Amino acid sequence: MRYQKIFVIIVFGLLAIWPFISSSYGSDLVAKIMIYALLALSLELLVGSTGLICFGQAAFFGIGAYAAVLLAPADGSASLLWLSLFESVVMAGIFAIAVGTLALRTQGIYFIMVTLAFSQMAYYIVHDTPLGGGTDGIYMYIKPNWGLINLENPMHMYGFIWLSLLLGFLFLSQLLRSPFGRALSGIRVNEQRMIATGFSVFPYKLAAFTISGALAGWAGYLFAVKDGFVNPELLGWHLSGVVLVMIILGGLGKIHGAIVGAFAFALLQELFQSEIVFGSFAKHWHLGLGLTIIICVAFMPNGLVALPRQFLERLIGRTNSRTALPLSGPA
Repeated sequence: MRYQKIFVIIVFGLLAIWPFISSSYGSDLVAKIMIYALLALSLELLVGSTGLICFGQAAFFGIGAYAAVLLAPADGSASLLWLSLFESVVMAGIFAIAVGTLALRTQGIYFIMVTLAFSQMAYYIVHDTPLGGGTDGIYMYIKPNWGLINLENPMHMYGFIWLSLLLGFLFLSQLLRSPFGRALSGIRVNEQRMIATGFSVFPYKLAAFTISGALAGWAGYLFAVKDGFVNPELLGWHLSGVVLVMIILGGLGKIHGAIVGAFAFALLQELFQSEIVFGSFAKHWHLGLGLTIIICVAFMPNGLVALPRQFLERLIGRTNSRTALPLSGPA
């Protein structure tokens, strides 16, 4: 618990001062990673805390993004920030309720396939109809504002993304410490035992699924407002897979692991795409990134957040082996 509090203070403190000490490219990159970190937090609630492996998280992300653009005025005054955010989150949450009501009646591989099917359905709706602009996507011409907060300003946009990630992290921290969170943990460990003790697990899982979808919609809203553009790729199944890799890389079951995993994945991707470091091999960055992730998962099965504990355990073990007394003295 103490380690997690120190982590929150240090990481969010560094993120707060980052735009003042970095270039515009560095600030833009970190802002994008923070959006993906919020998306990873939403999936961590399902996979790490409830034991539901969802392959449709990108659908909620994309719906939040498309809602932000479609509900924004094409001309005239900018939309109200909090109202447009609320609309995007609600739209993603409503879709999550619809998907969860059907998908949660299945388990295991069938649950994964149903969530993937709904995600692909949402993808083809925006891809093949005029609603989402087809493959060309659609633009947001006027970004929302509220009072002194104008998201056209890059510093304001960065600060709003930072605040969103902080609020999302604190919200999930408190939620998982509540009786509701403990019930989700019980479902993850042994759902049948929870049913035997009298719990109706379906409402808990549906609530978790809805909250997860709403948080993903929040992340999608931030992505749309930041870039001012959305396209169907935001709802593609590959994005759901990437986010799943992020939380596994960071460490399942730890909400700060989702943030660590998002930053680790994004920075590794930037590294392997760098022609300065890898030259012509940079065009094969998928290969280098994939091999690195395989090695990380093989040697760190509990994720990056478990590294400090693993280091201390090995250090203590070596110290004890050196200081241990022999079982028997010399004859």
